[in-house]
Amino acid sequence: MPNRITSFDEYKREYQRSVENPEAFWAAKADAFQWKQKWDKVLEWNFTEPDVKWFLNGKLNITENCLDRHLKDKGDQQAIIWEPNNPDEKFRTLTYKELHAEVCRFANVLKNNGAKKGDRICIYMPMVPELAIAVLACARIGAIHSVVFGGFSFQSLADRIHDASCSLVITADGGFRGAKDIALKSIVDEALLQCDSVKKVIVLKRTNTAVIMKPDRDLWWHDEIQKVNDDCAAEVMDSEDELFILYTSGSTGKPKGVVHSSGGYMVYTAYTFENVFQYNQGDVYWCTADIGWVTGHSYLVYGPLLCGATTLMFEGIPTFPDAGRFWNVIDKHKVNIFYTAPTAIRSLEAMGLDFVKPYKLNSLRVLGTVGEPINEEAWQWYHKNIGKEKCPIVDTWWQTETGGIMISPLAGITKTKPSFATLPLPGIQPVLVDEKGNEIVGNNVEGRLCIKFPWPAIIRTTYGNHQRCFENYFSQFKNLYFTGDGCRRDEDGYYRITGRVDDVIKVSGHLLGTAEIENAINEHPDIVESAVVGFPHDIKGWGIYAFVIPEHQRSDTDQLKKEIIETVSKYMGAIAKPDKIQIVKGLPKTRSGKIMRRILRKIAEGEMSNLGDTSTLLDPSVVEEIKTGAIK
Repeated sequence: MPNRITSFDEYKREYQRSVENPEAFWAAKADAFQWKQKWDKVLEWNFTEPDVKWFLNGKLNITENCLDRHLKDKGDQQAIIWEPNNPDEKFRTLTYKELHAEVCRFANVLKNNGAKKGDRICIYMPMVPELAIAVLACARIGAIHSVVFGGFSFQSLADRIHDASCSLVITADGGFRGAKDIALKSIVDEALLQCDSVKKVIVLKRTNTAVIMKPDRDLWWHDEIQKVNDDCAAEVMDSEDELFILYTSGSTGKPKGVVHSSGGYMVYTAYTFENVFQYNQGDVYWCTADIGWVTGHSYLVYGPLLCGATTLMFEGIPTFPDAGRFWNVIDKHKVNIFYTAPTAIRSLEAMGLDFVKPYKLNSLRVLGTVGEPINEEAWQWYHKNIGKEKCPIVDTWWQTETGGIMISPLAGITKTKPSFATLPLPGIQPVLVDEKGNEIVGNNVEGRLCIKFPWPAIIRTTYGNHQRCFENYFSQFKNLYFTGDGCRRDEDGYYRITGRVDDVIKVSGHLLGTAEIENAINEHPDIVESAVVGFPHDIKGWGIYAFVIPEHQRSDTDQLKKEIIETVSKYMGAIAKPDKIQIVKGLPKTRSGKIMRRILRKIAEGEMSNLGDTSTLLDPSVVEEIKTGAIK
């Protein structure tokens, strides 16, 4: 792999080159790919519009780089291993030749049904190989895919279809998720009552659930695939043509459609995949994310396939049929690289080691985390019990809007530090600023995390509303991309994300990051997970309200709360001890595992009647339980 960094000294040299001459740096990385036409200019940008263009007038198709260019040398290598929800169902594999043929066939199905370059296509499917095939088929013909997680409600789906004016929906009769069957087609039917832009719906048969097929609109995947061959030339795309829209669940208002383009996204996801995970040819790589989230786009589909990797795709959940499922799959498929969320790690930690002990896990070489900062206790558990203290952990920080990993260790190269994302990747120029946008220099400092120079996979716009893109990411601090996150840079220059800036609480004049308080609470041996928010306080201005999940229900809750306060005082000082502690059974989370602190803040502030839409939460019922037990 020509772009692979192999030592820390090389990382430092690469980083220096990327800062001193970013255009030459990224042009060299882009040269590794197949281009139908070379670019005229590497970069044009300003953050005031914002307007960023990479590899101007370069022509390509990302699927030729994911598939066609691997056929000669890796045609018979496994591209996708699919592990079904039910372990009694046989797993499937697709070689690069087979995946290429399936993508071309389905691309022809799309064309047969009127889809063309620039059309928006909504994909609402379970985690089956056909989901990845549909994504790549859209890219093959130049259609813009908008994947919606197959657990969102009909209203969330309708909002996303409507915002992008999608002309076609790809779905399935249903999906399996743990012990549940999800009626995907009926949800689509309900959503489409509000969406008149959709002309065709293509339905994959997965669960054999009875569905209503609307004449002249609804078509079966298996019928349509019989009408086509596997010869489909890739559409020529400009580097800046839109590749996909991915909606982020904004806390208020309609969802934001984050738009990524073809050329820059391709170069950046491949480069970061190769370097962060230190992928070796022949490795089996498993990212547990659903393709409905950006992690699934960048590090389950595009990044691995661009690098000719074998990527494992999992339909199920970590606790079905029991809490040993992840570890079972790792042993079964000899997984070498495992990338998952801290939420999953903490929940499996709480289940106990009896579910881990039956498995060898000796194929593992690299572990990773994504989605939120991982607290030190969970990091140590993961390191000791899953990695057997021999696997480096890459704690990756990035966002839907960044397209790829921004700050992370390189596996086995960067010296790790629990709960630190460590150092920026080459090409990424982070700065910390104060409330007024003044740069905070040096180490042992804390501020708002911004990026001062564009990288190839940066967000290009929010679909249909460029002004919203500017207001959300570029308006707060001049000539900077504002991440919305608070961050600490320690004495080694390592970066630690302290939480969203709106998740920073100013207590008695001191700024305290909620993630840091949560890490301290989670040091208590009986606490599995916690979430901290601020609430108005007569004396301090803002007080600290902690929602905590104990490993076991204890009758002496007052004693437990006292111990939690002592633990926080020990790890952070008395200034950070919670004013209110509520014992809860669960936290309001999105299906990607993020805690909806917006809801918790309103409960802490006593605003019980206006909590916004809770239908997209993993378990909306936990909100009612928390409201009932809220501390006045």
